[in-house]
Amino acid sequence: MDRLTADMNMGSNLRLLRKKHKYTQDRLVARLGIFGVSTTRSLYSRYETGELNIPVRLLVALHMIYGCSYDAFFEGLELENTDTL
Repeated sequence: MDRLTADMNMGSNLRLLRKKHKYTQDRLVARLGIFGVSTTRSLYSRYETGELNIPVRLLVALHMIYGCSYDAFFEGLELENTDTL
């Protein structure tokens, strides 16, 4: 079975994309509200640090805000094989 390596998370990609597009967390959270995603700066911060799993509706809204491919959120994530033969 494959699983994501523990040291990689989407949160760092969220942070990189936010900074690339020159958003503060507060400004981004306000913009997410326009797309119907209700969150707080504190909660969004926990997505970026990897403390919380990222809801799909958040990824869809960020995809529309940034105009990026969904691949950008998963960049650098690798699967490791956990099968034992």
